[in-house]
Amino acid sequence: MISSKFIKPALVAAAIATALAGGVYTAYAKSTPVQDAPAAPIVNQSKLPDFTVLVDHYGKAVVNISMVKKAHKEKVDSPFGNLPPDQAEILKRFGFPIFGGNGGERTVPEERGTGSGFIISSDGLILTNAHVVNGADEITVRLTDDREFRGKVLGLDTQTDIAVVKINAKDLPYVRLGNSDNVKVGEWVAAIGSPFGLTNSVTAGIVSAKSRNLPDENLVPFIQTDVAINPGNSGGPLFNMNGEVIGINSQIFSTSGGSMGLSFAIPINIATQVKDQILKNGKVTRGRIGVMIQSLTPELARGFGLPEDTKGALVSRTDKDSPAAKAGLQSGDIIVGVDGTHVKNYSDIPRQISFAKPGSTVKLTVIRNKKEITVPVTVGVADGKTNTLKAGEESDTPKAEAKAGKLGVSVRPLTAKEAKKAGTSGLLVGNATGAAASAGIASGDVIVAVNGQPVKTVSDLSKAIEGKKQIAILVQRGGDQIYVPVNLDSSED
Repeated sequence: MISSKFIKPALVAAAIATALAGGVYTAYAKSTPVQDAPAAPIVNQSKLPDFTVLVDHYGKAVVNISMVKKAHKEKVDSPFGNLPPDQAEILKRFGFPIFGGNGGERTVPEERGTGSGFIISSDGLILTNAHVVNGADEITVRLTDDREFRGKVLGLDTQTDIAVVKINAKDLPYVRLGNSDNVKVGEWVAAIGSPFGLTNSVTAGIVSAKSRNLPDENLVPFIQTDVAINPGNSGGPLFNMNGEVIGINSQIFSTSGGSMGLSFAIPINIATQVKDQILKNGKVTRGRIGVMIQSLTPELARGFGLPEDTKGALVSRTDKDSPAAKAGLQSGDIIVGVDGTHVKNYSDIPRQISFAKPGSTVKLTVIRNKKEITVPVTVGVADGKTNTLKAGEESDTPKAEAKAGKLGVSVRPLTAKEAKKAGTSGLLVGNATGAAASAGIASGDVIVAVNGQPVKTVSDLSKAIEGKKQIAILVQRGGDQIYVPVNLDSSED
């Protein structure tokens, strides 16, 4: 079985520059047409793109970055560290690593890697990927004229995978930065980098898609291309036909470890925001308002009595004492706009809030109870705190479970200890069948609300679903809250 995965190609790399050419075939019918043929789509066939001028002007500003992480010792915990001495001695005789309660040490060998970067100012300021230089003890930057400089990391941000490196030099060639918001799907682009260590290699292709969300990368709306990207291209520039950098090549999707026509670049506008913070503050400070959101699907929209095509982000939870809670934002609110800009994708909201300046105010356009309101929220500083409830933890005496009609769940109210640990009140699901089970609700889930209305008792839940065909149930599982659409139309009492 072949497993496919997203790869950040920061190791040594190589690519063959490819030119994609296509022909146009025109078929003619007999001399006497039966009817007029439908109009064909208009495609510019005048000439294939020529990247020679682009490479000549800006290729010299693309650099190779080599890193060395020296051998070092690190502490490791022993899985048998707390065993009684007699049992530990027996395991030692069989070769098990018994380090004691404080653990032991192991030697990590020297690591080397190489990637790409590009100069953005004549005095040696360079942008690259964070994963190219993260943890490096030594960084060497090599220019196309074979000059080498010792590089210094001014700062990096692992969440967006952006790093700023500085070399001591003057009068260096540098690139022009474009506007990644203006990128269009289908336009020609070119990448320059050091795949497999082969410096100044050029590949070309088109933009395949915009605003791609990748696993564990919720702050970056990636630009997807079919440009050949391989290990070593990481941190290199993605150019448009105007010679402007519109992205930083960062990841590929591959089953083999090499290029398969799915490469992803960080939009240059995101990189510029990160770079500006690093140069000003030495680090990146993110904004937060303290909400958990999810995509508003057509099923959830129906559950809230809204048109299926409503676009927005459904608030599943507001953190206690968070900026959102203080502003009056509630679970069940649907965010459809930020500062007057309509939400096209719910993942746009974390990005907008993240890059908002702490202390500033964002105006959220919210649908609550089918009415649109504006909620101003003062942006706080991200802290990453969460509340969790672990299964099987000790609690006070629970009440007996009761069944909630055609939903198909047996539930009971959370005890005081459980509610405190979970950070919410609600009904603990003991068993789920029928409509609830079909929707994915399972034993151990906590039902917090139905269609935005909190439920604390079985009676609350029964009333909330009475006469409904489609509902949206807010479920908490493992510390996370999410609205689940449930179809009651075919359920039986």
